[in-house]
Amino acid sequence: MSITSSPVQIGRRPSPVTLTDNAIAKVAELLAAEEGAEALALRVAVRPGGCSGYSYDMFFDSEIADDDVVREFGDVRVVVDSESAALITGATLDFSDGLQGAGFHISNPNATRTCGCGSSFS
Repeated sequence: MSITSSPVQIGRRPSPVTLTDNAIAKVAELLAAEEGAEALALRVAVRPGGCSGYSYDMFFDSEIADDDVVREFGDVRVVVDSESAALITGATLDFSDGLQGAGFHISNPNATRTCGCGSSFS
């Protein structure tokens, strides 16, 4: 009798969100203006709400939980809680400063529907 087992992957969880070079530069600039910046990370989260069911939330945070996914992009540390990570894995955070649509934008391949404001999805 032979026993077969399924392969086990060992290593890091996939990065829930990737930052473009523009986003990294802008977050680094914003962090530099914060007191105690060395202890801060950009937290990207998904919250219930918005016109499509979920909305994105981003803020600087100094508290990191054991189950948070932490990734570094240059000098920028990004933290995503495990529940949010499941909803945004594969997403890209970009920053644009043009005349139209200036600010941070998340492109989420898991979103089946987005609203006109670009801040919520389902």
